[in-house]
Amino acid sequence: MATPQTPYEAVLHAARDVTRLDSALDAEMLGAALLGSVYSVAETDRDNAVREFVGGFLATTARRRSAAATTIRAVFAALVPDAEGAGKVRPGALAPAWTGQLGRVHLTGVWAYGDVYGDQTSYLATFAYDEAEGGPEHAMVALVDHNIGIIKDVYVGGPAERILGQVREMCTEDELTWFRTEEGARMHAEVARHLAVTDDLTELPAQGSLATDRALVGARLAALPAPAVRTGAGATEPLTDERRTALLRGFLDSPEAARFGLDAVDGPELPSLHFCLGLLLDHAESFTDADPMRWSPTVAELFLLDWVHRRAVLDMDDAAMLPRVLRAWAAYAARWKGLPETAARRTDEAIEEMVPEFARLYSTGERRSPATAAVAQLMADGVDPDDPAALDAWIEANRHRLTDDPA
Repeated sequence: MATPQTPYEAVLHAARDVTRLDSALDAEMLGAALLGSVYSVAETDRDNAVREFVGGFLATTARRRSAAATTIRAVFAALVPDAEGAGKVRPGALAPAWTGQLGRVHLTGVWAYGDVYGDQTSYLATFAYDEAEGGPEHAMVALVDHNIGIIKDVYVGGPAERILGQVREMCTEDELTWFRTEEGARMHAEVARHLAVTDDLTELPAQGSLATDRALVGARLAALPAPAVRTGAGATEPLTDERRTALLRGFLDSPEAARFGLDAVDGPELPSLHFCLGLLLDHAESFTDADPMRWSPTVAELFLLDWVHRRAVLDMDDAAMLPRVLRAWAAYAARWKGLPETAARRTDEAIEEMVPEFARLYSTGERRSPATAAVAQLMADGVDPDDPAALDAWIEANRHRLTDDPA
């Protein structure tokens, strides 16, 4: 057979056996996998790229009358019902009996589970077709990574009962995970919100079935209860000055602060203590789902070995103080959240293990951003940042360091 000349012809060729599938679910999974190639190669706004592709495919294949062509058209229309022309698609006379069940599912249950630290939350929903010929009850799982603010992976498959049972067993056996029933509207809101970010990534997570299952996940989200009306993009409101002050006072009066000797800090160390505490709160607010009490081994690593080097200029007193402050705050936050002792201990041990690398990065400055490196050099040269004349003179003398132009 001749090589297909257009992407639409390539899809038709790949779907040539669609009528031999056993159910609507199998067909929808095939259709989603085919659209996954469009999703994965798009450079931005991936969801819209898939929608436009389906619209173009439906327009280009409108006169095709083969059973495979009319069936895959119906599959795409069910997966992406808001694509142009999708509402006018009708299955052909030779289409399989299950074609009438494409997209006709109802929700049978919703759950959520994740780690006690709050790094990741997985949402699991199960669906059944309105008629048995549509296929078996199946599950959709979406993994939200709160540290990077995206959907890290999605999966659609079955049987639903087996998948749900495996998740229950996993969470029962691991004290550092939780499991609960969930509201469908909340799952809809959280998955849709994080998918919108994921769809606009220039590079997708390397592993998993995000691309191949994305179109089917979108179709299943539509079967969930509508999310509550929200204002804004869903980000947490910034901490007010009053809230920051209350948090810091509560911490400094805590047994965790006393255990690390922070309740007695005075004199020249006091500015460093307050500076380090401010960095912890600033880092927490850098997350979309900001929570100053959410600290885990992963969050601690992001802070201590990356963020603080790119965003802050530390003097020697700050660098000596910061790991101790972080260990105390993480322990305080763990107690405040009611985390298991094992979870708190793992975070503390992880921070302690990071200290040598933190010290190395501080000494080399290799992860400083250009702006942070410039400020660090300015301070090393003894220039007062609050003296405009001295600052202007320093900038002029060091212009070759601050620009790509050696002149």
